[in-house]
Order: sequence, then C-alpha cells, then structure tokens
Amino acid sequence: MTIKSYKKLLKQIEHKKDKKEKFLKHSKPKERSHGIGNRKCKRCGRFGAHVNRYGLHLCRQCFREKAPKIGFKKKGHEV
Repeated sequence: MTIKSYKKLLKQIEHKKDKKEKFLKHSKPKERSHGIGNRKCKRCGRFGAHVNRYGLHLCRQCFREKAPKIGFKKKGHEV
C-alpha cells in the first residue's frame, strides 16, 4: 500500500474511531531505517536511483537536469 492510498483511506474512516484504530494497527506503512525506501529525492519524491554524494539527495533524473546549474560538467566532453 502506498503512502498516498494509506492517507486517502485514513481520511475516509476518520469519524469511525474503532475502525480507525484497527486500520492504523494493521495497515500503517512501517518507518524505514535503511534501504531504498528510506531515501527520496528532494525535488520530485522518487525513491530509486538516488545521488547522495555532496548532500544533494536527488534522483538521477533530477540530478541530470540540475547538474549544469550546480556546476558539474561531463568528464571528457569538451564544449
């Protein structure tokens, strides 16, 4: 279950106290302490293909778009 669908369901049963407690007990996504699900892109929110180096915390797609503005250059590519 994704976070988005979890929050949507939680909103639907908000006024039913017993059902809400049971739902939270069994269906709440667990907190991640390590692994791919722990890190997400600051810009777009993707989980995979993450660039952590230099504290960037961007996915590879966002890094590729922002790299020239930040000051990165392609190695061996003369312009």
